[in-house]
Amino acid sequence: MKAIDPWTLPARTGSAYPPPFDEPVRNREKRALGDPFGLQNFGANLVRMPPGAESSQRHWHSRQDELVMVLEGELVLVTDEGEQTMTPGMVAGFPAARPDGHKLVNRSGKDAVYLEIGDRMPGDATDYPDIDMLSEAAAGGRRFIRRDGTPY
Repeated sequence: MKAIDPWTLPARTGSAYPPPFDEPVRNREKRALGDPFGLQNFGANLVRMPPGAESSQRHWHSRQDELVMVLEGELVLVTDEGEQTMTPGMVAGFPAARPDGHKLVNRSGKDAVYLEIGDRMPGDATDYPDIDMLSEAAAGGRRFIRRDGTPY
């Protein structure tokens, strides 16, 4: 298999976030683009977000670089600097270890589609500055804890 139609890949919805932090992302739909090809060094997802959905809780990574590109629709990028509307063709990047939390929000009346790419650097931890949550890679997924170290 050299090329595929990404819309034929299985869609994942929701998030591993503990309640109530999972609520804003429940309706987003992701398709893992690199997995069918056996890619191990980076991940790429084709993401569809209906109106009102968010990409994630606002976050930043300790070791993972991220890049997003809007393909369809309109999304609002929310960072420490404020908000910026992104339209098709616009790209945003987030270097590892830069404590500037980010997320995308669909405030429009129609679905939006974007591509997200991130590396799979071992030992990555994620900080969620708007909520009392940190996460780190763990066997079978991510482990979420409060800033005081207690688990969710």
